[in-house]
Amino acid sequence: MEKSKVYFTDLRALPGTNLPKKLQKLIKKAGIGEIDFEKKMTAIKIHFGEPGNLSFLRPNYAKAVADVVKELGGRPFLTDCNTLYVGRRKDALEHLSAAYENGFNILSTGCHIIIADGLKGTDEAYVPVKGGELVKEAKIGRAIMDADVFISLSHFKGHEATGFGGCLKNIGMGCGSRAGKMEQHNSGKPTVDQEICVGCKVCSKNCAHGAISFQEGKASIDHSRCVGCGRCLGACNFDAIYNENSSAVKELDMKIAEYSKAVVDGRPSFHINLVIDVSPYCDCHPENDVPILPDVGMFASFDPVALDQACADACNAQQPMPGSLLEEHVKDHSRCDHHDHFINTTPESEWETCLEHAQKIGLGNRNYELIQVL
Repeated sequence: MEKSKVYFTDLRALPGTNLPKKLQKLIKKAGIGEIDFEKKMTAIKIHFGEPGNLSFLRPNYAKAVADVVKELGGRPFLTDCNTLYVGRRKDALEHLSAAYENGFNILSTGCHIIIADGLKGTDEAYVPVKGGELVKEAKIGRAIMDADVFISLSHFKGHEATGFGGCLKNIGMGCGSRAGKMEQHNSGKPTVDQEICVGCKVCSKNCAHGAISFQEGKASIDHSRCVGCGRCLGACNFDAIYNENSSAVKELDMKIAEYSKAVVDGRPSFHINLVIDVSPYCDCHPENDVPILPDVGMFASFDPVALDQACADACNAQQPMPGSLLEEHVKDHSRCDHHDHFINTTPESEWETCLEHAQKIGLGNRNYELIQVL
């Protein structure tokens, strides 16, 4: 199989240029102009950031991409789907308020914002998954599927379940309606280690489904209510909650790949990853920790699989940031060194299965040629 082309530019911005201009140059060199945008409605999938988190992509980057789309004759809009977990983006009203609070609006980005799965996360399209093994029909936010062209603009960072959140995570999980997110998450359901639990109740505050109760000061999870979203796993400061289904993370990765294929199949698509502010966890958290790695740069490709692989390789070539969670884990000699920054950050996570499965079902190619844009 011929190597896919991934284009890269660093974050140096000498006098006479700036990062938005460098991003525009990158995506033009990567071939975005080969897409026929004329009068085409173009979905730019982005994460607007949970309020309180400051590592999400600035609106300036979204505007840079939207301006290129308009220059090429397209009609861009920024979009995301509602979340499954408790937070400020669970319905369209709160989601839009969160986006505005974080600086996203028509003046700052040059285009409108549409929450793709509607007011309550129920406006979805049922999309067949060609080659799907776990998902035969994906539930995707309708506005995303109604678009003529699809662009992903992703913040590449760590993630507590998938190892990292990049292009495929932004597409597969991010474009799923609330029911689609439940379908991707529900193969594995966490359990509480009663000996470790301190009864702080932070986990229950992060459960949107009333699945966590307390007896004698210890949490327990009702699996008949739990949807397996993993928010309690990320919320627990004492590692008292774990996933006892060892295959669940791999199944989640596979479903993300299959949902991603449903989104991009049959229409033009283009993908951008920004490896900056590499926080250990997802931008869905209402906080962000010290970056685990230095800023690397901006990447773009027509191939979402090659794009994520290139970014993962670039990250693993870096040294951990001093004072970060990653450095803390690396220095802890009681922990196993996995020789992978994302797995060392969150040992319960797993990322290679997603890319392996995505390649298997024809979504893209893990072999790539990296082309630097100066």
